[in-house]
Amino acid sequence: MNINTSLTAEGLKQKAQRVFEASAVKIQSLEKSWNPAQGSPVFTVAGKYTSRGWTEWTQGFQFGAEILQFDATGEKRYLEAGRQHTVDIMAPHVSHIGVHDHGFNNVSTYGNLLRLMHEGRIEANTWERNFYELALKITGAVQASRWSRTSDGGGYIYSFNGPHSLFVDTIRSLRALAVSHRLGHALMGENDRKISLLGRLADHARATAKYSVYYGEGRDHYDVGGRTAHESVFNTNDGNYRCPNSQQGYSPFSTWTRGLAWAMLGFAEELEFLDTLTDADLEPFGGKAALAGIMRKAAEATCDFYIANTALDGIPYWDTGAPGMLRLEGWQDRVSDPFNHHEPIDSSAAAIGAQGLLRLGRYLKNSTYWQAGLTVCDSLFAEPYLSTDPNHQGLILHSVYHRPNGWDRMPDSDGVPRGESSMWGDYHAREAALYILRLAEGKPYLTFWS
Repeated sequence: MNINTSLTAEGLKQKAQRVFEASAVKIQSLEKSWNPAQGSPVFTVAGKYTSRGWTEWTQGFQFGAEILQFDATGEKRYLEAGRQHTVDIMAPHVSHIGVHDHGFNNVSTYGNLLRLMHEGRIEANTWERNFYELALKITGAVQASRWSRTSDGGGYIYSFNGPHSLFVDTIRSLRALAVSHRLGHALMGENDRKISLLGRLADHARATAKYSVYYGEGRDHYDVGGRTAHESVFNTNDGNYRCPNSQQGYSPFSTWTRGLAWAMLGFAEELEFLDTLTDADLEPFGGKAALAGIMRKAAEATCDFYIANTALDGIPYWDTGAPGMLRLEGWQDRVSDPFNHHEPIDSSAAAIGAQGLLRLGRYLKNSTYWQAGLTVCDSLFAEPYLSTDPNHQGLILHSVYHRPNGWDRMPDSDGVPRGESSMWGDYHAREAALYILRLAEGKPYLTFWS
C-alpha cells in the first residue's frame, strides 16, 4: 500500500458525507422492494439485493444501516425505520442458538439504539432502554453458550459449522459478549453455575490470536507473519487443535482478506474495550496486561500483513494466494483493478479493515496505521467503489461473498465477480464513514458500547 501521509479526518469529511448522501438512496430503494418473508438481504445480483440461505447473519446490517444513517445525518425517518424494524423483526436473532454472529446482528441494532440513547441523541425512555438492554444481555449469553473447550485450558465460541470450528470472523462479533458483560449479565449454567461473559471473551480472544493468526514463528511451512486462517479445526473429544481450514477463502494456507480484516478490526476494537476495564476485572482471566499484549500482537501482525499485501490504493484482492494472482504480475505496485480478468477485488475487506487500521492507529498513537486507514477510506469512498447509481441498491461495489461456492455474479465471460455489493460491506463502509465524521466534527468517539 502506498500510504498517503497528508490525509486527515477533516480532509475526508466531504467524502464521508458523500457516502451518506449515496446511502440514503440505497436504504430507501431496499425498503421499498424488500419482502421480509424472503429472509435477510445478503448481496446484490445485477444491482438488486437478494437472500442466500446459509445462516441469518446480515439482518442486523440492514436495519443497523438505517440507524447509522440517522446518526450521521440527524434525519429522524431513518431512526424511526431502524427502531421499528428492530422491534418487529430482530427478536429471533437475539435468541438464535444456531449462529455465532450475535454481535453482527444485535449490537448493530439494539446496541446502536442504546448507544444513541446514552449519548443523548434520542430521547431517554426507561422502558425503551430496558428493552434494548434486555435484548443485549440475552444475545451475549446465547453467544457465550456456543462453547468448546481447548486442550490448553481455554476455549472458543464455535461457528455454525459445529463445535469443532473456530472462525476468525467471530473476534469482531465478540462485541455481543462485551456489551452483555458491561450490562452486568452472565450466562447461567447447570446447577445455577454463573459463567462470566468477560471470561469467555478473554478465552475466545486468546484462542483466535493463537490459532487463527500467524506470526512468522515457524508454526508450519506457510507461517507468514500476520496472515490468518478462516477456520481452525479442533478434535472435540480432547480439545486438541488439528489444522487450519478455509470456508470462503482459496485455501487453508493462503489468506482470505475479509477474514484478515475481521481480525484487524476485532482485535483493535477489543483493545479499546479493555481500556474501560480495571486490572481487578481481568485478574481472574489472566490479567489485563497479558490479555492486552496478546490482542496487540495479533492486531499489529494482521494490520502489517494487510499493508504489505494490498494494492497501492489500499483495496485488497479477495485472497492473497488465489491462483489468478500469478497472472496479475506487479499487482502490489499499482492501484486495485476490479475489472481485471483474473481475480476479484473484495471491497468489503477494505471497508472492515480500514476501521481496524484507524482504531489501532489511534490506540497505539501510531501514524502508520492511522494514515493507512485514511488511505483506504480515501479510495473506498470514491469511484469505482462508491456506487452513485440510484438503480443499484448496493453502496460499495466489487464485494465478494463466497468465491469457492460460486455464489457471486460474474457478469463477463472471464468468470470474475465484480460490480456487486454486500450487506456487511455496505454497513462497515457506513460505520467507517461515521467514525471519520465524528472525529472531523469533534463529536463523541464512536464505540460499540455506551
